[in-house]
Amino acid sequence: MNLKKSIERVPGGMMIIPLFLGVVINSFFPQALDIGGLTTSLARGSSTLIAAFLLCMGAGIQFRSMPKSLLKGSAITLSKFGVAVGIGMLVSIFFQDKTMLGLSALAIIAGMSNTNGGLFAALVSESGDESDVGSIAILSLNDGPFLTMLALGATGLASFPFLTIISFLIPLLVGIILGNLDPEMRKFLLAGGYVLIPFFAFALGAGLSFEDIFQAGFPGVLLGLLAVFVGGFFNILADKVAGGTGLAGAAASSVAGNAVATPAALALADPSLQVYVSAATSQIAAAVVTTAIFTPLLTQYIARTKTVKTSLDQR
Repeated sequence: MNLKKSIERVPGGMMIIPLFLGVVINSFFPQALDIGGLTTSLARGSSTLIAAFLLCMGAGIQFRSMPKSLLKGSAITLSKFGVAVGIGMLVSIFFQDKTMLGLSALAIIAGMSNTNGGLFAALVSESGDESDVGSIAILSLNDGPFLTMLALGATGLASFPFLTIISFLIPLLVGIILGNLDPEMRKFLLAGGYVLIPFFAFALGAGLSFEDIFQAGFPGVLLGLLAVFVGGFFNILADKVAGGTGLAGAAASSVAGNAVATPAALALADPSLQVYVSAATSQIAAAVVTTAIFTPLLTQYIARTKTVKTSLDQR
């Protein structure tokens, strides 16, 4: 039995299957992950694993690719922000109760404007190039409530998360420096990065639950599908306009786990939003799970399309 080949037959299998396994265990046997010690550290330590992964993958980014990375990241970030704000504002203007099929403008903007950085990094490292990986330096700007607050006119009470962004970028920058200083170090670290993918994928899944989907119902799933397929369409287009293949745009078409906390943070800035917080929070949680399933599938579809096109061009 060749387990590795069986997993790799699934599009993005080294990411999807461990993540799905983590969701299943956390949904039905969560106590198994909370027994303490090294087991809990591994199962719940996604942040540490992602930091190590970013350092390893950063080693593969050469200085000559940085301008392209910045251009891609900027284009995709603006696309996500624009689409989220556009849909949210349309719902706010044209729907009497400011909700569409149970989705509030708050849930739409807070969910669709964020990107799951760990999922993005894993997908682009598996199928993309070094400029795709490097674009996370700009994409991290949509990590947290800042851009959402800006969109809703609540920036007066928001503080720009400089330290959060810097802390996210430091492992990547350390890896870039090491990889550019020594080709052997680049090779060594890159090999370690791919090994880490199933470990932090499982840890990400262990922070999610099928209960999130059931509690939010159809609106939460709809929010996730909007992020993947509507937002994804424009993200892919923006990536291609910036000179990419569309793969990074597809990989960014997710909803970040930390977006779950955004509605409550926004309500502190504008109490009139409090009425939407409970529903928006559960809907965004459901969207996180939904995009964790569909974003890898969309990314692998773009990767296969890119491979077929390259093959045809070479004939």
